[in-house]
Amino acid sequence: MNLSPQTDRNDSWFVGIVAEMACMKLGSKTDAFQRRGQAWFCTTGLPSDIVVEVGEMTFHLHKFPLLSRSGIIEKLVAEASSENAEEGCLIQMPDLPGGAKTFELVAKFCYGVKLELTASNVVPLSCAANHLEMTEEYGEDNLISQTEMFLNQVVLHNWKDSLRALQTCEDVISYADDLNITKRCVESLAAKARTDPNLFGWPVEPGGPMQSPGGSVLWNGISTGARPKHSSSDWWYDDASTLSLPLFKRLISAMEARGIKQEIIAGSISYYCKRYLPGLNRRQGAVGNSSTRLAALGSVPSEDDQKLLIQDIDRLLPAQKGLVSTKFLFGLLRTAMILKADPACISSLERRIGLQLDQATLEDLLMPTFSYTMETLYDVDCVQRILDHFLAMDQAVAGGASPCSVHNGSGSLSLTPITMVAKLIDGYLAEVAPDINLKPPKFQALAAAVPEYARPLDDGLYRAIDIFLKSHAWVPESEREQLCRLMDCQKLSLEACTHAAQNERLPLRVIVQVLFFEQLQLRNSIAGCFLVSENLEGSRPLRGGGGLPASGEGGGWTTTVRENQVLKVGMDNMRMRVYELEKECSNMKQEIEKLGRMKVSSSGAWGNVPKKLGLSFKSQMCSAQEGSVSNRTSMSGKSEKTKARRGKHKKNQ
Repeated sequence: MNLSPQTDRNDSWFVGIVAEMACMKLGSKTDAFQRRGQAWFCTTGLPSDIVVEVGEMTFHLHKFPLLSRSGIIEKLVAEASSENAEEGCLIQMPDLPGGAKTFELVAKFCYGVKLELTASNVVPLSCAANHLEMTEEYGEDNLISQTEMFLNQVVLHNWKDSLRALQTCEDVISYADDLNITKRCVESLAAKARTDPNLFGWPVEPGGPMQSPGGSVLWNGISTGARPKHSSSDWWYDDASTLSLPLFKRLISAMEARGIKQEIIAGSISYYCKRYLPGLNRRQGAVGNSSTRLAALGSVPSEDDQKLLIQDIDRLLPAQKGLVSTKFLFGLLRTAMILKADPACISSLERRIGLQLDQATLEDLLMPTFSYTMETLYDVDCVQRILDHFLAMDQAVAGGASPCSVHNGSGSLSLTPITMVAKLIDGYLAEVAPDINLKPPKFQALAAAVPEYARPLDDGLYRAIDIFLKSHAWVPESEREQLCRLMDCQKLSLEACTHAAQNERLPLRVIVQVLFFEQLQLRNSIAGCFLVSENLEGSRPLRGGGGLPASGEGGGWTTTVRENQVLKVGMDNMRMRVYELEKECSNMKQEIEKLGRMKVSSSGAWGNVPKKLGLSFKSQMCSAQEGSVSNRTSMSGKSEKTKARRGKHKKNQ
């Protein structure tokens, strides 16, 4: 055996140097093997006395070198010789691990020909050596001991070599599992994933890599000129994504057992999906152009493989909320629907999204319909199910907290998740409302699923209803009223009330309610302006009692007077608006009552109109008009008092 470098040095030196070389040289003789088509020949000058068939390849060799190293070949030769004593010895090994390529290396080892053990061939060679019983009983430093030493002392001490060895386990997985090679490679990678990768290939010191006074890395006391590198916790994502799915799952399980953080594991799973699911990269951008590289190599998984991948990834993802982005989960769900994954997988992804729906965007929710049985452009049923999952979770964790807002760390109010979801659903309703295939019951069910307390204002809901009524002009009056009952007219802003009062698509009952509540809002605004005006007048300094204002305060007093004048102009404008609304309401009530008297003999349906619309608001409108008159009287009295005060001040001057 020729091992380079020599092994008589300390273990750390051996591991560090050989790990960089990642090879071990065996044998000393020159290569005497020649290939001719599908056959190998050993050109030693002696005629071949044994033919070994491995798959479609034949090897014309000599018995003695093989029998002196392998117990299985010895048995097969004995059986072949007893059956065909006169003919040449022919043995077949169709189940040899690694196939013909590995047996070529085994044959060279038996002949003492030079060869190199590497991370790429050590696993199949080890499996083949055990299969052929190449133990120390048949020769000192036999192939089993050589491969085990190289695997344990070199390969498993280095990240890249451990990864490469694990990749080669895929071809001989049953043999590698029996020899515990797969598990050892997985455990080696899982342990190194928690370690600084800058240490791999360098001597491991108790306090980390030594540094020179200049800051460069020291190796055996010699300055290398290399600067220490700082890496993030996701440095191994790309390497792990090169593994097959079964091996990747085993690696993730080993990392979880070693206590690696769930968010790091979830990030690795997300990276793996983006590499092998091209549908995710179309919307989110490819990760390092890995999908493009795979497509160029022709290794993009088939649709069936992608479907199995999604189903396995769903079971592999940690259940904790927020470990992966909502956009990534929506991408998985969209791809699962396209590939027609199992209903259990789709339901699980919907539940995951529902737990963090407050982190979604409107673009995420706009998923097209992928089923021929659905008529709508967007999958409204899926959004309904996701919302139901969120509401169930929100009710479970809400407790006694305020339903609309909470105090954050700085003492200010911030919106709760339920309020953010309500705003998101209102925006979604506005986007899907123009779809003429969207039926009113489905629209109404999604809008009504959001609790009333989740909407501080109903402007977004009103906008969605208005778009829906505009696109669905055929909807009857009764269904229009049902849709409009979803919104609370008292929770509409002044701008929304103004728009709704002039909206011909709304039912008459809703317009009357909007006008009434708009009038109340204007009255409250006027009352607030009067309150501000009284506070300003009450805070004016009197010359007789308080003395003259200081010279530095003259400019502030002038500004206050101007602001007061601006407020009075605004109050006059609002007073005119109130008067116009009162006049409009009065005219509408008279027309309704007139229509009721004309239709009372021919139709009983109109007999209840004055009662439902006019009479129900009669007392409120009258009280509103009386309040308007009293307010105008009080305002005129206040203005006279103000003029009298100003006259006194002028006389004093």
